Amino acid sequence: MKRIVCTIVVFSFLISALGVAQNKNKFVGVNTCACHNLAKQGKQVDVWKKTKHAEAFTVLKTEKATEYAKAKNITGAPSEAKECLECHSTGFGQEVDKSFKVEMGVQCEACHGAASAYKAIHNKPENKEKAIAAGMLKADEKTCSQCHGENKMHDIKEFNFKKMWEEIKHPMPKG
Repeated sequence: MKRIVCTIVVFSFLISALGVAQNKNKFVGVNTCACHNLAKQGKQVDVWKKTKHAEAFTVLKTEKATEYAKAKNITGAPSEAKECLECHSTGFGQEVDKSFKVEMGVQCEACHGAASAYKAIHNKPENKEKAIAAGMLKADEKTCSQCHGENKMHDIKEFNFKKMWEEIKHPMPKG
């Protein structure tokens, strides 16, 4: 009997742990990142709003996008097509929080990872390693090249990470 109880306890723990692991990295959306719009945070959300990333989903609703999709044999509206949404939105096909809105385009989490597991801890320097362990990423050329560069849908021949980073960077203020 003791063995059965132990087995049940172990299985219950494993099922619980698997449930947490599956749900730990949901995309929460740019509105959840609003604390990064404070002056002491560098008004990073305002910086994002001025980039093409913020407009990436909206572009899919244009006539030009429809023509492009047809030329690439993509059926249906570009704003609903997997081939387009994989790069023109954040978290396509992934777990998302109820507050998440795909219409917000390429959001913070496209570069920094799904934030549900690290959003509450990442702002404190002493929690940096915990936040990284919980899924927080640092944007780099590898992250960007998932959508930009050779062999991507838009046939971009060259992606200059350093040049493009200058257009979207949003550093924390010093001090």
